[in-house]
Amino acid sequence: MPIFSCLNHVFHVLLMCYEYKNIMEVKAMNESMLDRLKSMENRFEELGHMLMDPDIGSDIKKMTEVTKEQSSLQAAYDLYQEYKEVEAGISDAKELAKENDPEIKEMAKMELEELETRMPEIISKLEVELIPKDPNDNKNVIMEIRGAAGGDEGNIFAGDLYRMYVKYCESQGWKIDVLEADEAEAGGYSLISFNVIGDDVYGKLKYESGSHRVQRVPKTETQGRVHTSTATVLVMPEMEEVDVQINKNDLRIDTYRASGAGGQHINKTDSAVRITHLPTGIVAASQDGRSQHDNKDKAMKTLIARVYDYYQSQQTEAIDSERKSKVGTGDRAEKIRTYNYPQNRVTDHRIGLTIQQLDRIMDGKLDDIITALINEDQRLKLEGQK
Repeated sequence: MPIFSCLNHVFHVLLMCYEYKNIMEVKAMNESMLDRLKSMENRFEELGHMLMDPDIGSDIKKMTEVTKEQSSLQAAYDLYQEYKEVEAGISDAKELAKENDPEIKEMAKMELEELETRMPEIISKLEVELIPKDPNDNKNVIMEIRGAAGGDEGNIFAGDLYRMYVKYCESQGWKIDVLEADEAEAGGYSLISFNVIGDDVYGKLKYESGSHRVQRVPKTETQGRVHTSTATVLVMPEMEEVDVQINKNDLRIDTYRASGAGGQHINKTDSAVRITHLPTGIVAASQDGRSQHDNKDKAMKTLIARVYDYYQSQQTEAIDSERKSKVGTGDRAEKIRTYNYPQNRVTDHRIGLTIQQLDRIMDGKLDDIITALINEDQRLKLEGQK
């Protein structure tokens, strides 16, 4: 019996050590999270002081940068303040629960239960807010939509996608500036490139890169058969020249007479501009601007984004397979979504989401799809899969 008693004692000591080790690990993890939250809080308040600095107030570019950074921290800051309030409330309720008065003890118990129920949800939201952000999420974007498989129908679908994105951007309060548009004879576009300007544009639109497939009866189909066509979408963060090193000697700039819509003036002068980046062979052109100078600026903006995307893709492919994950791969060859007109259905293949409201989606109501993609992306990052 003494042996069994001794073994039992040893077992309990080991169990207590194991439990203590786990508690300390959890505590250390919480302390690490709290340290990050305190750093975030300090940075948010520092940015607030910077916005009151007259020197920054007179520098529009710097003020915009500071405002955007503070705005990106707002949700985490507010949640952290709520966390501290609830934590203080729990501490106060525990103290009140020690009182002798039965009514006070009961009130304290009810308060404690309510606050302790709220705490896990706040911590979960904070974990999401502390997921490392893509540094490009706050940037404007340059989007390119191209008609692909299906000939005329692919180009027509490219036009439909463009109008869908225009409506979505308008609902978000974003501005659109067309950079390049090659209208197709049968309608739509063989290529349309446009700048989207606003808050958190890349963070929401980056998941749209890929091949979009449409299944419907084309207007030219006389026997009512359903055809499958595709259009590709590319979403690139708009980069400043300082973000992408481009040697001016590596550029060839050609001017030529614009064609297509634009009025008589545009067709009588060499206002269109084509810029070629010689090391990569990447070309960007613009003919829709009001002047040659305007077209040069637009073409250069597109070129910088394309060159950045080119080098970023090479680097990403060499380092890891992040672009091959379920969400936001940006692989132009991947069929990310199908738009089935006969069944009024949209399916996003990356997350298995099907919505039986194609008409609403094509009217620019993309919030459900984009929110689902963001949530899946966050889930994978929390699980360490991205």
